Amino acid sequence: MTELQELAQLKKAGEYSAVFSRLERAHIISYYSTLHDVLVHFAMLRWARCRHNDRELAGQVLRLIGPATKLAIGWVPAGNTGGTHFSPIKPMPDDLAAINAARR
Repeated sequence: MTELQELAQLKKAGEYSAVFSRLERAHIISYYSTLHDVLVHFAMLRWARCRHNDRELAGQVLRLIGPATKLAIGWVPAGNTGGTHFSPIKPMPDDLAAINAARR
């Protein structure tokens, strides 16, 4: 996943908001892989812990449960970025829809 590979460079540069934006894009791309979805949520949890963002940290703990259940029933909220500033079940505009369509 290119989005995740760029995280180390952004972290070294101290661009923490850019790191989370990259994680949100990685989340959208990871929808159809339970493993990748869990890895992205785990990375978001680590980001929240490092940034002392308790709301995001708690939200990511809950969102780590979601991938196994939502993929098992075939439900994916299109475009959802995975961050706690949006509902985990709300579909959102999806600028990465073409990438996901090719991965199905």
